[in-house]
Amino acid sequence: MPAWLDQLRESSADVVERALQSLVSVRNRHRGAGAAIVWDDHGMLVTNAHVVGRSRVHAFFADGREAEAETLAVDKDLDLAALRVGLQPLQPIARGDARRLRPGDWVYALGHPWGVQGAATGGVVIGAGSDLPELSNGDRDWLVVGLHLRPGHSGGPVIDACGRLVGLNTLMTGPDIGAAIPVHVLEAFIHEVVGA
Repeated sequence: MPAWLDQLRESSADVVERALQSLVSVRNRHRGAGAAIVWDDHGMLVTNAHVVGRSRVHAFFADGREAEAETLAVDKDLDLAALRVGLQPLQPIARGDARRLRPGDWVYALGHPWGVQGAATGGVVIGAGSDLPELSNGDRDWLVVGLHLRPGHSGGPVIDACGRLVGLNTLMTGPDIGAAIPVHVLEAFIHEVVGA
């Protein structure tokens, strides 16, 4: 293997490994399962509304700890939910800017597809913004990525090549095409409903 390719492989694995420290597995009482991310060091988690459902959620962390999570806010239109757990310390995920991504930029989606804990899949950005008619009528932003999201990825992070959060896995739009909620939409949601 060429040295540059081996270095790229090591670098990618290191980026994913750091981000996995902020990945959470969440399960509700109806046996639904998905992912969440550690948003801050005060116990705030963010996931999809469809992962939370209508029941209480149990959160499982990368370091082996687990806790019951309180649902702070749910926005079904945005498919976002904010949770809080009474555990510290937690490792928040570093945040990037999805608006700076360009088609062809490399990204990773983390989650627990089909119950495989702490899995990662990679691909490239296809497009970003609100001018994506197949996903919406232009009233909200999306991040569209060329990778295969599976059940269990929902609520997990999409990270850039530096390991920074750029989106939240949300839905599969076709074979090897996934859609994520950009990080600036998450930030606005958290600011509006929680004031953080």
